[in-house]
Amino acid sequence: MFLPIHPEPTPVQNRFFGRKTLPHGEAASQVAMLYLAPVKYRILGRTDLKISEIGFGAWGIGRRMWRGADDGESLRALHLAVENGLNFIDTALAYGGGHSERLIGRFLGDTEARVHVATKAPPLNQRWPAQGALQEVFPRHYLISSTEQSLENLGVECLDLMQLHVWSPDWIQQDEWHQTLLDLKAAGKVSRFGISVGEHEPGTAVDVVRSGRIDTVQVIYNLFDQSAERELFGACEEMGVGVIARVPFDEGALTGTITADTRFSKKDWRNRYFRGDRKDRVQEHVQQLSRLLGDEGQTLAELALRFCLQPRVVSVVIPGMRSTSHVRANLAVSDLPPLSPNLMTELKRHAWEKNFYF
Repeated sequence: MFLPIHPEPTPVQNRFFGRKTLPHGEAASQVAMLYLAPVKYRILGRTDLKISEIGFGAWGIGRRMWRGADDGESLRALHLAVENGLNFIDTALAYGGGHSERLIGRFLGDTEARVHVATKAPPLNQRWPAQGALQEVFPRHYLISSTEQSLENLGVECLDLMQLHVWSPDWIQQDEWHQTLLDLKAAGKVSRFGISVGEHEPGTAVDVVRSGRIDTVQVIYNLFDQSAERELFGACEEMGVGVIARVPFDEGALTGTITADTRFSKKDWRNRYFRGDRKDRVQEHVQQLSRLLGDEGQTLAELALRFCLQPRVVSVVIPGMRSTSHVRANLAVSDLPPLSPNLMTELKRHAWEKNFYF
C-alpha cells in the first residue's frame, strides 16, 4: 500500500500537456528550464488517492508569518510544481488569515490539472498546541463554518482532505467532532478527514489513529525530530492511516543556510524560533551532519528530504515552497533512490530532542 510507484502516463506526457516528443531548438532550451525528473507517487494510507510523494507546503505563501513571499512568484511556483507532476497541496485557513487558500484558489482556477488540496480548520480559541475542552476548540457549528470558508476561499465544492489543525487526546472519547466531519462528508463537502498533531507530540495521536476514525495524520518528522517512529508510524501502518510528514527542514535549520549571522525580516516568525543562542546550536549540529554529505547526498536539504521519504508508511512530505527555485530543488529529490542502510544508521544518530516553538 505504501510503496512509491512511478507516475503514469510517461514523464514527458505528464509534464508537457500530452506532448509525446520534446521540442527542438530554442523551444527545447526553454522547456529544459522547466523540465524536472519524474515524480514518484504513493497511495494516501487506505484511501484511493494516488498523490505525489513530494507535496506543496503552503504555509509560507500565506505571507503573514513567513516574510519574503511574493504572490506572483508563489503562483509561478504552484504552476511549475503541478506542471512537473506534483498533485498534492497542503494549506490551512489560518495561513495568512486565508490568504494561502485564496491564492491556491486563484491557481486552481487557472489550471486544468487534477490537484488534491488538503486544508485545516484552526482552533476556535486560537491556541496552539491544543488547549481547552472540545467545545472551546472545535464545536460543531464552528467546524461547519470553517469548512464553508475554506470551500469559498479555494473555489471548490468539496475538500479532498479536511484536517483539525490541533489535536488533544482528551477528545478521543467524544463523538461530536467525528460526527460533524462525517456529516460534512455525507453532504459532499469533505471527502476525507484527519488531524494535525501538535509540535513534537506524535504520541498524542496514537489512540485516535487506532480508533479507526481518521484517514490521515500530519506530524513533524525530520532528521532532528524522529520521534514519530517510536509509536505513531507503527499504529498508522497497522490501521492504514496516511502519514503527512511536515517540517522536513526544521523551519530552515536543516537546509544548511542558518548560521549565527543569519538575519530575518523584522516581522518574520523565525526571529522567535531561532532566538537567543539557537542559531549557534543549529550550526553546530548541522556541521556534524554535513560530514555525511557525499555520493548519496550532495546537499543537506536533499539529505533531509530523502530521510523523510525513507519510511514506507509516509505517504507524502510537504516542504514549504515559496519560489520556483524551491520547487526545482524539492521535486528533483523524488527521482533519487532510497538512502543506503549504512547512511540511514548514521543519520539516526543525529536525532536532537528540542522544542524551539516555545
